[in-house]
Amino acid sequence: MTTTEPTEKPPAGKAPKTKAKLRAVEAAGAARTPAETLAAAREHLLALQSPEGWWKGELQTNVTMDAEDLLLREFLGVRTAADTREAARWIRSRQAADGTWANFHGGPSDLSTTVEAYVALRLDGDAPDAPHMARASAYVRAHGGVAETRVFTRFWLAMFGEWSWDDLPVLPPEMMFLPRWFPLNVYDFACWARQTIVPLTIVGSVRPVRPLPFDLPELRAARPARRSRRRGLPGWDEAFHALDRALHVYERRPVRGLREAALRRAGEWIVARQEADGCWGGIQPPWVYSLIALHLLGYRNDHPVIKRGLDGLERFTIRDEQGRRLEACQSPVWDTVLAMNALADAGAPADDPALRRAADWVLGEEIAGPGDWSVRRPNLPPGGWAFEFDNDVYPDTDDTAEAILALGRVDHPGAEPAIERAVRWTAGMVSKDGGFAAFDADNTRELCRRLPFCDFGEVIDPPSADVTAHVVEALAGRGMADSRTVKRAVVWLLRAQEDDGSWFGRWGANHVYGTGAVVPALIAAGVRPGGPAIRRAVRWLERHQRADGGWGEDLRSYDDPGWIGRGASTPSQTAWALLALLAAGERGPAVERGVQWLVEHQRPDGTWDEDHFTGTGFPGDFYINYHLYRLVFPISALGRYLRET
Repeated sequence: MTTTEPTEKPPAGKAPKTKAKLRAVEAAGAARTPAETLAAAREHLLALQSPEGWWKGELQTNVTMDAEDLLLREFLGVRTAADTREAARWIRSRQAADGTWANFHGGPSDLSTTVEAYVALRLDGDAPDAPHMARASAYVRAHGGVAETRVFTRFWLAMFGEWSWDDLPVLPPEMMFLPRWFPLNVYDFACWARQTIVPLTIVGSVRPVRPLPFDLPELRAARPARRSRRRGLPGWDEAFHALDRALHVYERRPVRGLREAALRRAGEWIVARQEADGCWGGIQPPWVYSLIALHLLGYRNDHPVIKRGLDGLERFTIRDEQGRRLEACQSPVWDTVLAMNALADAGAPADDPALRRAADWVLGEEIAGPGDWSVRRPNLPPGGWAFEFDNDVYPDTDDTAEAILALGRVDHPGAEPAIERAVRWTAGMVSKDGGFAAFDADNTRELCRRLPFCDFGEVIDPPSADVTAHVVEALAGRGMADSRTVKRAVVWLLRAQEDDGSWFGRWGANHVYGTGAVVPALIAAGVRPGGPAIRRAVRWLERHQRADGGWGEDLRSYDDPGWIGRGASTPSQTAWALLALLAAGERGPAVERGVQWLVEHQRPDGTWDEDHFTGTGFPGDFYINYHLYRLVFPISALGRYLRET
């Protein structure tokens, strides 16, 4: 699969008359019209296409990626002064005035993120009594110290002797031998969780301690009782804590032969899932923990598996005037199919050269073999696409749905067979309740959430409204609106509508994203624009339009219902609301004001600024700023608006 970053800007296929007209508008100081706004955005997007045909915007998250990269390198003995200096510069630039770090732009201080960032700066030599460090450590102590951080943070600290392994939950590698029908086997966990848990069973059984060049007494506080963040299933907390106590006893004297076999099985499982570019699943957590686990099993740093893993991190590294930072993941397939759909919405013909180049690349990324999804669907032929450059084990229905839509709008001789395979695979990934999850079918065992180990992020992959909506829209676009699969999915969506008329957004922020995805899907599947579900959604969007004409929803809405539908206006969220309203047949003041917001807030170069994060990794815990969202979704919204006027 293609892994090359562009080294020069490709031929953009720009229309000279359009460029000249836009320059004349700028020279005259005149406001752009919606059509001129769309033209400028389209030209900007075309200029970002790589020579190979793909698009990829930065996937920005939080500084734990950079802190943990330095800790990984410290543990493996490969950390350099240059990398540390540049990463620390980026981490410092993200620190708030009160000395803390947040998980998203404008968000509240996060204890665990602050602790990890603080340790990373200590690695660069920042003194504990430096003002910015003293403010950070004071915050940590005031909020319970290291004892109140999440399990993953304390795992890192335990590896460096700053936390006791005895005070961490146990996940024994023997769980690798649990049959697939047995509760809490590795396939009960979501793909991102199982890829992380398996290597951590190795780390937790070996219990390494490699002291840092310093210790961290300034992060200690009187240890309070830990607060549980888990909800529901009363009584299970006590049961799992009792199980954890029993496992701690077993850890002191495990069955030697069984333990050795389990470690061997876990190591083989990890190696079998390394991708061609050296990653695991194309995401940071399993990547770093897999490298540590294999290192502890005796893989030297010059072993091909380890070397490939370390080398692969380089492609996820961004270096600029702000310092050195890592992407937690990369989204070229997602960005490319969204860009293709945006250009088609903007009026690009099916034989447009940019669309054809993109289709060439997307078709080359099709996943032709089985993956972990096959465990639940062993007889389903493969098909579809993953999110990243290299992630053949974990295609997802969300990317595949958007690829189906995008390829269906391009005149390309190889598109139709791939679309047919993708439709078959996607429809086969339906869960028992009629909805669709991103990576697995029927990955819904609630017990996984109850483990003391699982206090950060979602660990299962149940169906969600946004993914189900994208699948419905894609399958309906292939003439399957009357199929049983689509009809059941439509019923699932109607049942999932919130009492206020919105839909929850699992993979984007939040109810604006969910509603922006579901309304166009229901319309595509044949639900009448005047139907009660659509009318309730329209009223919700109109009620939550901001005074400036845009839409925004703060990520705190995942934890605090008072934030639902509230937040600073952003280009991507304004576009999501417009896509829903336009699909519902709305052409009134709300739409006009939303379009005007996009016109007025466009930059001279054709894109928009968007500092706020509008993507979701784990609701309540981990968030993403997709740098291409600010461009592709407004293009789609403006294109559909102009098409109907």
